Amino acid sequence: MKIKAGIIGATGYAGAELVRILLSHPDAEIVAISSVSFEGQKLSDVYPSYKGLCDMECKKQEDVVAQSDVIFAALPHGLSQELAAQCDKAGKAFIDLGADFRLQSEQEYKEWYGCDFLDHDLHSRSVYGLPELFRENIKGKRIIANPGCYTTGAPLALAPAVKGGLVSTEGIIVDSKSGVTGAGRKPNQGNHYPELNEGFHAYKVANHRHTPEIEQTLGKLSGKKVTITFVPHLLPVNRGIISSCYARINDDVTFEDIRNAYEQFYKDEFFVRLLPDGANADIHNIKYSNFCDISLHHDKRTNTLVAISAIDNMVKGAAGQAIQNMNIIFGLDEKAGLIIVPPAF
Repeated sequence: MKIKAGIIGATGYAGAELVRILLSHPDAEIVAISSVSFEGQKLSDVYPSYKGLCDMECKKQEDVVAQSDVIFAALPHGLSQELAAQCDKAGKAFIDLGADFRLQSEQEYKEWYGCDFLDHDLHSRSVYGLPELFRENIKGKRIIANPGCYTTGAPLALAPAVKGGLVSTEGIIVDSKSGVTGAGRKPNQGNHYPELNEGFHAYKVANHRHTPEIEQTLGKLSGKKVTITFVPHLLPVNRGIISSCYARINDDVTFEDIRNAYEQFYKDEFFVRLLPDGANADIHNIKYSNFCDISLHHDKRTNTLVAISAIDNMVKGAAGQAIQNMNIIFGLDEKAGLIIVPPAF
């Protein structure tokens, strides 16, 4: 019997991507979707590419919860806590693609998002769903905080070096570039075509909400408090994130030590592809897929590790990772529904 999946916020980019991937999942089926903006309308009217594939009407949230075994919430921050409580009470799995359960510190959540924890017990039972780093914590759980795009690409690029104590945790710089779908579907001046096209700029410099989340993950891996400099940029492309991460290599550590550590750390991770020396991670090669490509580089003059990751922000950085988490908590093959081949050109 297939897992019954429901999607709340199905007409946003992440929600629509969940639909695209779940339609091909061998062990799950979409049974209900919702959208506040398009309630009563067919998803295929909002996204004509889904005509004949998903002609479901957008229902109310409570209908989605009632009909589903697992509920994916693709909502802005501040809207998932009460929904998670409803799902928990009903015994349903809840995977939140928003930010409400990502930060362990209520103080940081309030500082960066302006919200409080509504149910501390619920937060204590939620787990951070970055499978390659915290898989054992995810198994058997029912409230999953699905990491976002920057907070997936950057930690995966740095994890083996930080966890192995091969680089200094002081002075880490994360320089990321994202496709415009990361800004969501609602139009604004920043993603308006004439403003975006043929341009390239940084935004929210050293003040982006994903900063404490990246620091939280690196802190867990290193066992110490980590403070980073994080600068995101907006690329004039639809999808993809490339993160260039800089960390000073510790004394008596060679670049060969680092390469060996990465090979060992990711040797059994299907969705992380460690590229050979001389290659460069490129968003072209991971588009529409759940892969994370990582390339490693050594700045010998400053003895700095440059670890570069490339992910699709809508898949590994959102919907694909959410489905990967679903596969884990329901005991399915982790790759189920996610063998998506990136286009060659």
